[in-house]
Amino acid sequence: MSQNLDPTGLKRLHREWRRKTTQRISLVLDSVQTPYNVGTIIRTSAALGVEHLWLAGATESPTHNKTNKTALGTQRYVEWTVVDDPIGAMTAARDAGYAVVGVELAEGAEPLHELDLGGDVCLVVGHEDRGLRKATLAACDRFGYIPQVGKVGSLNVGVACSIAVSEARRQGWTR
Repeated sequence: MSQNLDPTGLKRLHREWRRKTTQRISLVLDSVQTPYNVGTIIRTSAALGVEHLWLAGATESPTHNKTNKTALGTQRYVEWTVVDDPIGAMTAARDAGYAVVGVELAEGAEPLHELDLGGDVCLVVGHEDRGLRKATLAACDRFGYIPQVGKVGSLNVGVACSIAVSEARRQGWTR
């Protein structure tokens, strides 16, 4: 009969995956205002080894009580920088060797699972209702979206970001 891993088994499992991980992933959050979404993104980032978060525009702070409630203190495991402008963050990411990919239902976007996310990638996500701003869209190298076959045509930004980071990590492991 199967049982949950004990703490030692869990550490071994995670250590094995860390050894297989060479790809760098970073994120730009363009005015993600809801603290619970920011907390979800931070927790996902800590779990999946995101190297850096740029918190741009009106993105809520990781130190906000509601953000911290969802992140459960995991912001201490992720490097983050508050910036005024997402374009500057995207330029910094590109200068650091990342491909800059907008996660958006935009013209020319490809399904995330068909888009090459296996190298060093900086994913850019936007406001919960409005998505990425026009200037941010124009500064992306390419776009990916999450195919949805149900009756709902969009996802919560925290969930969408988690799926995108997971897909990028999966592609990095299978290269």
